[in-house]
Amino acid sequence: QVQLVESGGGLVQPGGSLRLSCAASGSIIIINNMGWYRRAPGKERELVAGITRDGRSNYRDSVKGRFTISRDNAKNTVYLQMNSLKPEDTAVYYCNADVWAPPERRIYWGQGTQVTVSS
Repeated sequence: QVQLVESGGGLVQPGGSLRLSCAASGSIIIINNMGWYRRAPGKERELVAGITRDGRSNYRDSVKGRFTISRDNAKNTVYLQMNSLKPEDTAVYYCNADVWAPPERRIYWGQGTQVTVSS
């Protein structure tokens, strides 16, 4: 059984910062790609940022230069540093991970953490 647990969400004023963490636990052999998604009220879920095992990252255009994704393979953890937050960043943020935990390889999702950007 693999679990992804997110933390670090909350309420922040525009221009502020938050750091999200997502830790994977269980009988994990290896984690390949990891990523952060978000879903705003009334909108579809969208990819925010992704990172490969060797650290290559990609971002949606609206967060480039403000958000940074990183990971610690020894801790099976992925992070999302969010700076210069805007009201339009308000959403539930979910992490996911491509995990090999015998006998299967599959995508796992966290439970989500709320990020609210408001004055």
